[in-house]
Amino acid sequence: MYTAYMKTPLGTAQIQGDKDGISSISVLDAEDNSEMEIPIELKEAVIQLREYFEGTRKRFDLKLNPSGTEFQKKVWEELRNIPYGKRISYLDLSKKLGDVKAIRAVAAANGKNPIWIIIPCHRVVGSQGEMVGYAGGIHRKKWLLNHESPSRQQSLFS
Repeated sequence: MYTAYMKTPLGTAQIQGDKDGISSISVLDAEDNSEMEIPIELKEAVIQLREYFEGTRKRFDLKLNPSGTEFQKKVWEELRNIPYGKRISYLDLSKKLGDVKAIRAVAAANGKNPIWIIIPCHRVVGSQGEMVGYAGGIHRKKWLLNHESPSRQQSLFS
């Protein structure tokens, strides 16, 4: 297992994985080892995340290898189908997975997502569009949704 760190507008991202794919990406509140050399197995993830934060990447093309139950993996795979700039509710996600009564289990699996941003759990909101349940903090969820918004506020002064 290899680890890389990169600075992002939301904190230091810790990326872990190996030849089988990315197993986790998390954001750290404290700065950590962001100057260390990036292992070859993680370079593409760093490049694609950097492009995402620069606003030039809307889809990720990385081999993922998250650890979780079959149900969690099914939820995480469905999350990857939510388009950039779109939001869905936990209820909508439950419906897409075929069981509207599984909303709590779906929300719990969403909260256990080990691969920050690439598996876009930040695109899931409450039924009324409210910002709820984000392991990285609601302030980060709001930032990510604003970053992906097609109608982002543009600066008057470039």
